[in-house]
Amino acid sequence: MALAGIGVDMLEIVRMERTMRRRPSFLRRVFTEEERAYCDACARPAEHYAARFAAREAVVKALGTGFSNGVGFSDVSVTMDAQGRPRALLTGRAAQIAHEGGVREVALSLSYTRDVAVANAVAVTDEVRPQPDDRPDPERELAASFREARSVLDELERAQDGIMADVSGESSVADTQLKYEEGDAGGAADASVPVEPAKE
Repeated sequence: MALAGIGVDMLEIVRMERTMRRRPSFLRRVFTEEERAYCDACARPAEHYAARFAAREAVVKALGTGFSNGVGFSDVSVTMDAQGRPRALLTGRAAQIAHEGGVREVALSLSYTRDVAVANAVAVTDEVRPQPDDRPDPERELAASFREARSVLDELERAQDGIMADVSGESSVADTQLKYEEGDAGGAADASVPVEPAKE
């Protein structure tokens, strides 16, 4: 299939309302228990059912099959992720076709007006998604930064120790030299001053 397949579908909400009234078994036959529980808990169930029916159509269009090649209504449903966003759930033949086509995920968006429910689906293949090795690893980058910072600190400590040793060594030599010179000067002064004999 193409690098990414796109499917769009819309359904008039009033048509779903009529179907719900005339054929109550339609909901049990087409929608999952999770979908029915979600839609029935909403203020306007028909618009949510309509959106989920449109989502099925949009997803099979994105896969490039439509409801053919063994794909049925029960092979596509709408679930919710941890953040409460709608997500396409593929099973059976739809999941098999997606796998064979290299589809990594089907992104799904549902929208409503007062009269119409709209679903957009994008089937994304492996080729257009960054591979794990291509994405930066934040933990690895942070560890590398710490290693680099530690190396710089170690280098600074070594340089500081060397400077302190040089300063300390120079101070010790200077002190020794000064004491030596003072001692020599004092001894020379004592030796060069004549000592007069004491007068009686």
